[in-house]
Amino acid sequence: MVISFLPTLLFPQPSSLFVTAMSILSCLSLAHGGYMETKGKHIQYSKFFNVANSKKPTKDQDIKLASRNGMLLLYTPAFLVGLVSFVAFRGRDVRLLMVISALTIHFFKRVIEVLLVHKYSGYMALEAAIPITLSYIISTATMIYAQYLSDSYVEPLVDLKYVGATLFLIGITGNFYHHWILSNLRKKGDKEYKIPKGGLFSLVICPHYLFEILEFIGISCISQTMYSVSFTIGTICYLMGRSLATREWYVLKFGEKFNKDVKALIPYIF
Repeated sequence: MVISFLPTLLFPQPSSLFVTAMSILSCLSLAHGGYMETKGKHIQYSKFFNVANSKKPTKDQDIKLASRNGMLLLYTPAFLVGLVSFVAFRGRDVRLLMVISALTIHFFKRVIEVLLVHKYSGYMALEAAIPITLSYIISTATMIYAQYLSDSYVEPLVDLKYVGATLFLIGITGNFYHHWILSNLRKKGDKEYKIPKGGLFSLVICPHYLFEILEFIGISCISQTMYSVSFTIGTICYLMGRSLATREWYVLKFGEKFNKDVKALIPYIF
């Protein structure tokens, strides 16, 4: 029933072993990453760098990068992939251009936030930064390539690209707004974490993740490929796990000062 309904919403899966394999691997690896977050196996950056690194013997400490430098390493190459794609796929159809634009804007915003918005006090493990950087590069390139291959197929019966563009814009705006709130919690020279207030932080501890999920749902609707949907499902699973770990971190750090009614990701539910 579900399979017969897919042509209504998605392009046929391209006859590419690479894209098919990446559709499966991306979803499973991201979902596994989210599960590991709930088990205390955190990707080592931001507040979780110190949590993970403090458990290692001194001689086993990872090579570390200043958080700002690490974040730039994460986002800049994927942004450049987007820029190169405008040249490599110039003259293609509107949907492909929209997918490239959304991905490029997403990573450009991240780079700008790293440079101008976020305040950093921690570190990132180099061994964590390298695979994340590669995953962003590969996922961005694969999503664009899958869209390019889908150009030769008949469009889905239901066109969701403009609905997707709307969701993407809402998501990226909400994500930026809550990142801006987080950046203003600490004044210059202040390295202590504080309980976020404002926006949706009164309801969930990770509203920026909620809006990031909305971003990728929007990109999936613009793209309407199996790869984009698989990647988005994996992203949702990962951010669910990361948000649970973040909420647990706040509960342990602030104790009774933290409002236990504040959920991890979805207001009143999760």
